[in-house]
Amino acid sequence: MNLAIGDLSQRTQVKVPTIRYYEQIGLLAPPVRTEGKQRRYGPPEVKRLNFIRHARELGFEIDEIRQLLTLSEEPQASCHEADSIARHHLDEIEQRIAKLEALRAELHRMVGECGHGRICECRIIEVIADHTQCEHETH
Repeated sequence: MNLAIGDLSQRTQVKVPTIRYYEQIGLLAPPVRTEGKQRRYGPPEVKRLNFIRHARELGFEIDEIRQLLTLSEEPQASCHEADSIARHHLDEIEQRIAKLEALRAELHRMVGECGHGRICECRIIEVIADHTQCEHETH
């Protein structure tokens, strides 16, 4: 397999500028180039780029992905560090979910208290203007 960057993009569903960015920051090694200076990619790059794309879909940050890629290059090593990275990421997601649930509850309350009258009496505007009227921690 000898893919041009556009073919790699189609195969992995990663946009060309993103592929170039990943090369620039070192997540992907600089590709082999043809005599005409075109980038060429093979199965290892497809596999690595799919790994990166999937990790991004799961919400991992670039530095975490970099660490996970480094760990993946040592298949016989303990997975303790990978587990630690994933657990930390899960904790962050749980915190974000809790904040979003509080935000949802506050918005439900604000909308439910809206009398559909005039702006000068609008409960939504009042609560947004004065954080002390919030019943849930939203920040």
